[in-house]
Amino acid sequence: MSENTKHLLKLGDWPAHQITAVLNLADQLKYERKHGIDHPLLRGKTLGMIFQKASTRTRVSFEVGMCQLGGNALFLSSRDLQIGRGEPIEDTARVLSRYLDGIMIRTFAQQEVEDLARYGSIPIINGLTDYAHPCQVLADLMTIREYKGSFSGLKLCFVGDGNNMANSLIVGCIKMGMEVAVACPSNHRPDAALMAWAAENGVFTCSQDVKACIKDADVVYTDVWASMGQEEEAALRRQEFKAFQVNTELMALAKPAAMVLHCLPAHRGEEITQEVLEAHANEIFDQAENRLHAQKAVLVKLMKA
Repeated sequence: MSENTKHLLKLGDWPAHQITAVLNLADQLKYERKHGIDHPLLRGKTLGMIFQKASTRTRVSFEVGMCQLGGNALFLSSRDLQIGRGEPIEDTARVLSRYLDGIMIRTFAQQEVEDLARYGSIPIINGLTDYAHPCQVLADLMTIREYKGSFSGLKLCFVGDGNNMANSLIVGCIKMGMEVAVACPSNHRPDAALMAWAAENGVFTCSQDVKACIKDADVVYTDVWASMGQEEEAALRRQEFKAFQVNTELMALAKPAAMVLHCLPAHRGEEITQEVLEAHANEIFDQAENRLHAQKAVLVKLMKA
């Protein structure tokens, strides 16, 4: 196992077989949970959860997941840590490694996550950065496979901001053998290096032509137009993205059995209409539930002795 596969910093660090192994374990853990079977696979283990960005799904799913696995989860707000008062990340990493068995961090800069892994001695899990959201995409892939049976021959179209979600979806879906099309304004494209990698390693397009991108899509994915930290840009972004709303007219261009995914929270009437969200609510809320099962699988793979 290479150094970065001991962590979940970004999906680009993980080979396809490691992603598949986590998805298989997530399916197993979900099945067992539905049948009243819980295994204390992380009994006696403690996960520290550092939050520099607010959260609903990330905090609840990781905390509940650790409880179901027999371990403990410790909420660590940046307001309560010395890291919020200027302590170097390398010192925080070394100290917390003496107390904890793993760290999940939800923050702004990807470099903070990378530095925690560099200086710490325990598994580090990226709960979200401005660059990547690998935990969400593992849940997304789990949901796609549940509904479609496999990844073979599938096309995913992401509509909206080329943000952390787009970055991680590109990597995860290409590694699983899916075609990926991103429809976004020209000044809101995903990371250039990731797009170059995708073009070399799979079938990938990025265009302002949302109708061309969504044509024959099996999975349509969207996200809010203004992410955390971009609230001041919300009004401008509503203008920039108004042609990138997932609505009934756009969905008519996708395959008839296309599923719709949204990482939530959703701004109904902006990036997705009320009608489309409610028509695909089963998929979207199964996707949200799968955060729990996918992250439990990550915790077991990285933290089980």
